[in-house]
Amino acid sequence: MKRNRPSRNIALKWLPALLVVLLGFPVAAETIHEERSKYRDITVTQVRDRRCLLFNVHRGDRNQTCISMDDRYRLVFDYTRMTFAGLLLKPDPKRILIIGLGGGTLPLTFADLLPDATIDVVEIDEAVVNVAEEFFFFSETDNLKVTVEDGRPFIKRVGIRGESYDYIVLDAFSGDYIPEHMLTREFLEEVKRIMSPDAVLVANTFSTSRLYDHESVTYQRVFNEFFNFKLPTSGNRMIITQLDPLPPRGRLVTEAQKIAEGLEKYGVPLLEYPRRLSTRVDWDMSRRILTDQYSPGNLLRDN
Repeated sequence: MKRNRPSRNIALKWLPALLVVLLGFPVAAETIHEERSKYRDITVTQVRDRRCLLFNVHRGDRNQTCISMDDRYRLVFDYTRMTFAGLLLKPDPKRILIIGLGGGTLPLTFADLLPDATIDVVEIDEAVVNVAEEFFFFSETDNLKVTVEDGRPFIKRVGIRGESYDYIVLDAFSGDYIPEHMLTREFLEEVKRIMSPDAVLVANTFSTSRLYDHESVTYQRVFNEFFNFKLPTSGNRMIITQLDPLPPRGRLVTEAQKIAEGLEKYGVPLLEYPRRLSTRVDWDMSRRILTDQYSPGNLLRDN
């Protein structure tokens, strides 16, 4: 069924921030679309060949997705490329779940890389889906479907039906941070129940935040151990884990050597990733775990 598109204001505007310098002259980002959805302000900007999706929040604009119009296969952001480090643990996923669509670069890349895989995307905001389709070349296929819904009840129903996925990506952001009901122990237990025995979970969070210790302790409580994946060039970190004990670094290196070539066209430097995946505890173990009763919102108000 075709989704109704919201009315659009496509009048060209200039963002006040000067983002690019070309030949010594500043070039402003051009706003090619903006709208207010049920959940957020959505803006699409373009500078030269780079087009970006921003969710406008009271703490400032934050790019959710950027693509290069001249090379749409190549992933722009470190954090997007980092998501594919989960392939070191599960190189041949057949059923993939992605919570959070953004501009759609993640599912499109997975679909291109793994054409036989079934990919389910869950996005709470239908306006985001419409923008991804109109401005970021996203489209559904027989193997790639989008459900417009909150990711948590979707996951809960999958568990009730006894279904599972073998590659799960948690990439939902409200604009400020991860929705608080997707950070709790109860939520992660629900995610755990829909993981196949050899599944991998990749969760995109921030490398520094007031919730870092609490997040880490919560994931540790549910999964026992996880790879903490950071890069010096990114403000994001990936939490990568599975139900079985994590593989040794040597196995990650071997797997990277097998599959790295297939990821080169997306700009994913997979051979560099194994040495960056750490199980070292760099958080305060005494911090309280996050629960449905003890939420990030409460923590931020208390601090």
